[in-house]
Amino acid sequence: MTVGPGELAARSAGRGRRLILWRHGQTSWNLERRFQGTTDVDLTDTGRAQARRAARLLAGLSPDAIVASDLRRAVDTASELAALTGLEVVQEEGLRETYAGVWQGLTHDEILARHGEEYLAWKRGEPVRRGGGELETEVADRAAPVVLRHADKLPAGGTLVVVSHGGTIRTTIGRLLGLDAHLWEGLGGLSNCCWSVLGEGARGWRLLEHNAGSLPEPVLGDDT
Repeated sequence: MTVGPGELAARSAGRGRRLILWRHGQTSWNLERRFQGTTDVDLTDTGRAQARRAARLLAGLSPDAIVASDLRRAVDTASELAALTGLEVVQEEGLRETYAGVWQGLTHDEILARHGEEYLAWKRGEPVRRGGGELETEVADRAAPVVLRHADKLPAGGTLVVVSHGGTIRTTIGRLLGLDAHLWEGLGGLSNCCWSVLGEGARGWRLLEHNAGSLPEPVLGDDT
């Protein structure tokens, strides 16, 4: 295959890399609309099946590396892709879901009943420490550098799969795209085991796909 001058220049500058930000499979707390945050909740049988199906699709993209949140739901999802590709799953605490303090373990209805003003302020897009936990900007502060550190290890044109959580993925995408934090809500949530793709070009990262992987499914999780 002939490589044109533009593509050759991009490769020599380390461009042309691709990030696949993949949300973990379904958990019982997703089904119950219960805030997980950093609570270590296992995948359901359905979640494991989702991970196996998605892994078969993602393996076809020939990833060069896999990095995952160290919470079980992300590690077990990533392990399905590792089994197909032979790649190691590097676990990173910085890719965990948003810490939501006293909200964790509560359903959305319970949060609205007990912490209504705080919940509604969050829904309006105001910077809120949900349950006394992290701000979305603080999640991006810890997660985006992890992604970039691993992306920097890729060859030109290489692909990194990042297995994480809905809220963390959304804030990371917003940060990598250079969007102001109040605009991050404009990025819709991810369904379980769906992913977004960022491609690197001359002007930085671009969103190429969002919530990809299947026919549309309901978004169930902390970020809705």
